[in-house]
Amino acid sequence: MNKRTKKLLALTGVLFLLLVFLFGVKYCNQKQKEKQEEETQEAKIYVTDLAEVVEVSYDIGNGDHTFVKKDGAWVYTEDEEFPLKQSIPEQIVDTFGRLEAERELKDGDDPEAYGLDDPAYTVTLKTDGDKNTVLYFGNAVGDSYYMTAEGCDEVYTVAAGILEKLQYTKDELAQFDSYPNIGSGNLVKETIIAKDKVTTYDSANDDDTENIAAVAGGLGAVTLEAAADYSAADEDLPEYGLDEEERITVKAVYTEEETEKELTLYIGDDNGSDKRYMMVNDSRIVYLVPTAVCDNILNVSN
Repeated sequence: MNKRTKKLLALTGVLFLLLVFLFGVKYCNQKQKEKQEEETQEAKIYVTDLAEVVEVSYDIGNGDHTFVKKDGAWVYTEDEEFPLKQSIPEQIVDTFGRLEAERELKDGDDPEAYGLDDPAYTVTLKTDGDKNTVLYFGNAVGDSYYMTAEGCDEVYTVAAGILEKLQYTKDELAQFDSYPNIGSGNLVKETIIAKDKVTTYDSANDDDTENIAAVAGGLGAVTLEAAADYSAADEDLPEYGLDEEERITVKAVYTEEETEKELTLYIGDDNGSDKRYMMVNDSRIVYLVPTAVCDNILNVSN
């Protein structure tokens, strides 16, 4: 074995030892990280640890709100036809079904000292076995709230942000319909049916170029983000001017990914605040859309 070969073998050996060392350091660091994460997890305080929650109700000072799971879907008990956004009760259950506390008060005062004799907020969760867990939230302290559970002697503090997960408007609770992207570039045709009068604007007609641009601007400006009624019955429609005899029907043919599709809008009365009532396709939600947008859709200047 010549001198050059011996040197190469020595370098190979050093490299091998270096790789073993680096692997060992990486392994130790990973184990240390896992141990720290495990210790952190063990140090966490959970007030609840519930499985299969099927009902959640809460009162945050503006009345009771209750969601019940039926046939695998959440419904809003105030109106079971309400188009409830499923992610909201799921998030509430995830948060309060395994509620993490910041700390547990040791040798605390009576509940009155924390506002827990007359709680500011109450959350009730019912599990599949019809067992209720009631959570009470009292006074605020900095960025936290004092809280306890029914039948529990311990008092905890929880982050104030937890209660923000209960603060929704009805529009925020609702799962509104999706609405397509429409503009002059993909609008093929619009037909307006107002009682016995039918008006059609066709992009294939050169004389309708300006009209297509005008109505496309209106169709493209529609945003479904406010509602007057979330589950209107047929007998409710005359109140909004949306019954078959009074409403204006707009049928828009547009292209999406080179496929022709149709959107149907029903436009009703003005609500007295510069908005008009509108329904989309076969949805039962009555939306509020700015009158100016509706005017563009109907090409009222023409």
